[in-house]
Parts: sequence; C-alpha cells; structure tokens
Amino acid sequence: MKRGFGFLLLLLSGGVSGHAQESSSVFNFLKLPTSSHAAALGGHNISIIEDDAALTFHNPALLSSVSDKTLNFNFMNYMQGSNAGSASFIKTARERSTWGIGAQFAHYGSMKETTAANEILGTFSAIDMAVNGLYSYNFNDRWAGGVTAKMVYSKYGEYSSFAMAVDLGLNYYNEEQDFSVSVVSSNLGGQIKALGEIREHLPFDLQAGFSIGMAHAPVRVSLTMTDITRWRSDYYYNPEKESSFGKILLNHFVVGVDLLPTDYLYISAGFNIRRANEMKAAGSSHGAGLTVGTGVQLSRFKLGLAYGKYHVSAHSILFNLSYSL
Repeated sequence: MKRGFGFLLLLLSGGVSGHAQESSSVFNFLKLPTSSHAAALGGHNISIIEDDAALTFHNPALLSSVSDKTLNFNFMNYMQGSNAGSASFIKTARERSTWGIGAQFAHYGSMKETTAANEILGTFSAIDMAVNGLYSYNFNDRWAGGVTAKMVYSKYGEYSSFAMAVDLGLNYYNEEQDFSVSVVSSNLGGQIKALGEIREHLPFDLQAGFSIGMAHAPVRVSLTMTDITRWRSDYYYNPEKESSFGKILLNHFVVGVDLLPTDYLYISAGFNIRRANEMKAAGSSHGAGLTVGTGVQLSRFKLGLAYGKYHVSAHSILFNLSYSL
C-alpha cells in the first residue's frame, strides 16, 4: 500500500512539472484514442477494468488486467487522407508483474511542396510514430501501478524530430463493488531533436477518473477529468470574452456509460464537453462531443468498434482486434 501511495506522489509531481505546458505542443497524435472502448466513452477513459490490451495505451496500470500473450491491433481513419493505428503484445511475468511492447503511428498522406511564391516543387509525406515499452506491477489485490517508456519520431518531408517520454499510471480496483479509480500522467519528457531551431513541449496531460458499476442494473458509469494542470480561461474560449469558473471546469470532464447486457457484449456512449465546445466554436455542432461504440469480448478473442468526431472536417471510425495466444 505504501508503495502505491509513493507511486501516486511521483505521478502527481509530474503534473506540477507539466503545468506550464499549454496548447503549444508537438506529437499531438499521442492524444488520439487508441482503444475503441475508451473512444466510445468520450475519447478519454483511464479507469475501466477490462481484458483489453488497447486500454494500456491510455493507462499503463491497466496492463495487469490483460491476459497473458495477447496480441492487439487498432486502426482509425482520422481526417481525409489521414489514418492512425497501433499494435501491442502483452506478456505476464511471475505473479504480480506484466510487461508489453507497442507501437503507434499517424500518417497524414501526401502534401504539395511549394515555395514562398506558391510554386509547386512536388509532394512530400508526413508521419508520426512511437515505440513503447510497458510494465505494470500489482502492489496488492487492489492497487496496481504502471509505466510506459516511449521513443517518439516525426518526419515531415525533409524535417524530422525525436523525443523521449514516459507515462505513469496508478489504479485502485475494488472487484466486490465494481469500483475503479485511476490517475495518469502522460507524455512526461521532451524533444531531443526539434523540427526547427526551437524545441517544443510534448502534449502532457494529467488525468483522473473513476468507473463504477450499478448494483442492480447492467450499467457502468465513468467520469474522467483531463488537463488537470491547465486552468487558463482563454485556453478553451475566446480570450476577448470572460468565462466563468463553472464553464472552465466543465471543459475538463468526459462522461461515459456502458450497457453490459451479457459478460461478452458492451454498448457504450460518451460525451466530451471540451471537444463539443471547441467544435461548436469552429462551426460544427452536429454530433459534437458525442461518441458511441460496441464490442464483443470472448475468452480469447476481442473485437471493438467506435464512432467519434475528432476534427470538424471528418468523422472517424476506430477498430480494435485482440487475440490471446
């Protein structure tokens, strides 16, 4: 238990170091959802306890809930001509430890290369990618901690960038009450090589959330708080307008609901308040912030599908496939 609280202090101290990192950041593909289940619950979820390897990209402490020798593949169509995906392999080690390896990418297709005078020189491609190593440890029957080490690389035409980062996660799970609570510090680190002359921040995010199942209904409710270290009112709103603290606070929350008619099926819906307000401000209000999804979870085979809108120009479908060898 003491080790669990020590891990929490380390995790929160990372949040203090990331406080000054506002919206100016690179490698923002790391903020895209990887798990279709998390995507269906609003795009951010760090607390649901499932045998789902894709959830470990959101919280490495959830690694301890994944079956031994699990292969996982994920794919999402992002904006037009852009796609994102990931893959991972999970392996248990002794009684309390679990490790994994994974990779993520976002490919933005081909773009025209032009001069300052708008002369077309040709085309170039742009891609972001990351290679991850994950480890989790069960402190006892209810507390688990996890860490993800990342090597992140971007190449945009002739320019490239490289960074190192870590995610720290802590989870408490009471199986009898079907209650889970987590804290995650993600993308702690920095650029080793910048795209230009100035190094930029990584997209740090301190999150906290909980999930709880209803005692007399096949329903589970999740609430996740994101960007805990960012409280400037003009971060989410027009800086010429004054926003109340209540409006600023609401933009940090993501709510999700699971309907669990059987042990093998889930139907999910979520609402991301910040995304809804940002898309409405950009002129897109239809379905802004809403996400839905479903999944089948058999003993060795898992399949998930989620729908969401992460950019005003396109709708996205996220697909997950997992198999335990």
